[in-house]
Amino acid sequence: MQEFPRMHRLPPYVFAVVGELKMQLRRQNIDIVDMGMGNPDIPTPQHIVDKMTEAAAKGINHRYSVSRGIPNLRKAMCDWYQRNYGVYLDPDKECVVTMGAKEGLSHLALAMLSPGDVVFAPDPTYPIHTYAAIIAGADVRRIPIGKGRDFFEDLLAATKQTWPQPKVLMISYPHNPTTELAAPEFFQKVVDFAKEHKMYVIHDMAYADLGFDGYKPPSFMEANGAKDVGVEFYSMSKSYSMAGWRVGFCVGNRDLVYALTRIKSYLDYGIFQPIQIAATVALNGPSDCVRNIVQVYQNRRDALIEGLSRAGWDVPPPKATMFVWAQIPEEFRHLGSVEFSKLLLTESKVAVSPGLGFGHFGDDHVRFALIENEHRTNQACRGIKKLLNAGGDVCV
Repeated sequence: MQEFPRMHRLPPYVFAVVGELKMQLRRQNIDIVDMGMGNPDIPTPQHIVDKMTEAAAKGINHRYSVSRGIPNLRKAMCDWYQRNYGVYLDPDKECVVTMGAKEGLSHLALAMLSPGDVVFAPDPTYPIHTYAAIIAGADVRRIPIGKGRDFFEDLLAATKQTWPQPKVLMISYPHNPTTELAAPEFFQKVVDFAKEHKMYVIHDMAYADLGFDGYKPPSFMEANGAKDVGVEFYSMSKSYSMAGWRVGFCVGNRDLVYALTRIKSYLDYGIFQPIQIAATVALNGPSDCVRNIVQVYQNRRDALIEGLSRAGWDVPPPKATMFVWAQIPEEFRHLGSVEFSKLLLTESKVAVSPGLGFGHFGDDHVRFALIENEHRTNQACRGIKKLLNAGGDVCV
């Protein structure tokens, strides 16, 4: 078989191990409560679907679109930033539409990076934050994050020890998988650090609207000078439950937006125009639907946290995202996250994501995605309780 050098830099997909076991059990007609992949199950709000259907019925919308996004959609995104954060963005020079945040982030890395460039990425983190740089041929230095760590101490130490100097800092808050938050002061320190050390910042804000208990996540763009050093990615996948529609945005620094716009002009002809029209209506319309979606996730979070507590597994409730990041109970921690996830599957009939899939520093955790209704969530917790009550009897 022909070997492709770039593929050698991509390790086996950790999540596939648990995914294959899940499929084996399902082929045996075993009911699995799947809380693994963060794939929203809530239907897209009806008024958005209706607009897409209406636009799709018009033949003029069936032609190629534009890779940077139609003007009205870019304007709607910039208006959204003005309303929500008081941040002005030029829709022609500081905003480009992407096919979800993942595509945009990957192609921006391809436009910016060359072999030998160094990128700082958190560990643990969503895999594309690391592998977008690796696919582009760059080198990645992982910055550990989590409780008990000082991000800026670790960042400064890594900067002093790295040659050549890092070109990009990748961050994402609210964070997947750890659910950690960033205050406005944090983003200001990031901007100041990036300016001092002459690096760019890419901030993935996929969970911008998914704050619970009244918490509103801030935007990196709110920091003074943010547009001088970086860009922010926003996605409609979670906020508007439009995951399969693939609509996202890159906003901020003009040079980076231009680079992404230019490389995309060679790679695609844009999102199907009726989807862009519907996304424009969503951003310009009332936000009640977003609040309703957030409430569903908050209710599921509460059900999971309460159920795990009844099972004897105390996990702090996250203030944002659609995930719960749970440290493996002490009696099972020696197994590591992959084996513990397999144990949850076989003994509790619950699928989760092993923390190792997000980085070395995540191996003592598993991630629950809030993608099952409260009834199914309670079912999962009952299965987990049986496992935890059995304790060492099932440990291997």
